Amino acid sequence: MRSCFAFVTLLLLLTQAGPAAAQAKLERLYTIDCGERTAPDVAPWTPGVNVGKPIDFSENCYLLKHGTDWMVWDTGLPDAIFAAPSPDPHAWKRTRTLAGELDKAGVKSADIKYVAISHSHPDHIGNVELFPQALLLVQKAEYDWPAQNGKPRFLPSHPVKTLDGDYDVFGDGSVMIISTPGHTPGHQSLLVKLPRTGAVLLSGDAVHLKDNWDAKRVPAINFDKEKSATSMQHMVEVIAQNSAQLWINHDKPQSLTMRRPPEFYQ
Repeated sequence: MRSCFAFVTLLLLLTQAGPAAAQAKLERLYTIDCGERTAPDVAPWTPGVNVGKPIDFSENCYLLKHGTDWMVWDTGLPDAIFAAPSPDPHAWKRTRTLAGELDKAGVKSADIKYVAISHSHPDHIGNVELFPQALLLVQKAEYDWPAQNGKPRFLPSHPVKTLDGDYDVFGDGSVMIISTPGHTPGHQSLLVKLPRTGAVLLSGDAVHLKDNWDAKRVPAINFDKEKSATSMQHMVEVIAQNSAQLWINHDKPQSLTMRRPPEFYQ
């Protein structure tokens, strides 16, 4: 009798907890302006095409709300650049800070549970330490890849979960890290499934420009050309399987059409 009562009590507790747990879902995606640059020659990104022509690049970060949890995808250029811009007309610059844009969304840096980066180039990891408490989600191949000076690209003290391939961040398929190596050893992209907007694949630097995507063109600056091409084909398959939009991080014409905080996508 006692064991039967315990079973009924457990069943009741699970039934009561179930709906509350089920309510946790991906609710919002914010697109944040995290920098811009005019490069004097687009050729390193488009080998043999438009040689000598300048190109305007955007730089986006993203903020995601899943239940009570917040996640940042890519952190852009250091916020310090906003206060002390470079005199070089071709250098990256910031016209606003990541901290300030989070504030527009009603979010503080201490609220962020996860920070994930597409890759470890400086324009994507500039504000990782704005979130010292957040769990860093990064491919092991990227985490272990030393910087040009031979030092680690991340502070060893920062909490981290190193990945080996695709990863379901919240365990419900709504936010999937997709392994897309090539631009760097452990590059990754992010598949986001929003209730109203639908599926969106955030490219990181697996592709820089829409014209490159259409032509499946691999930049000369990429770490591994063959893996880059394979990753782009994988992205084609992911987009087809999920009827997803492709949001290209550095494509300025596309970025100019995007909502900015406090507006968001659902």
